[in-house]
Amino acid sequence: MPKAIARSKTKKSVAKRFKITATGKVIRSKAGRRHLLQCKSSKLKRNKGKAAVVEACDVNHIKANLPWG
Repeated sequence: MPKAIARSKTKKSVAKRFKITATGKVIRSKAGRRHLLQCKSSKLKRNKGKAAVVEACDVNHIKANLPWG
């Protein structure tokens, strides 16, 4: 029998943290919105709720772990 081709699997921890947009950008959620929220301002909490774009230097590492994007 012929040898099976090795397939790259999706890293599930990366799939839960990042999302790839239709244009190919990688977005992530911001840290600091889980607990101890009473001492943080409403403006800070509101801005932490929005998605952020991942820096260009990290995109290739993330996309390598998400082969089916």
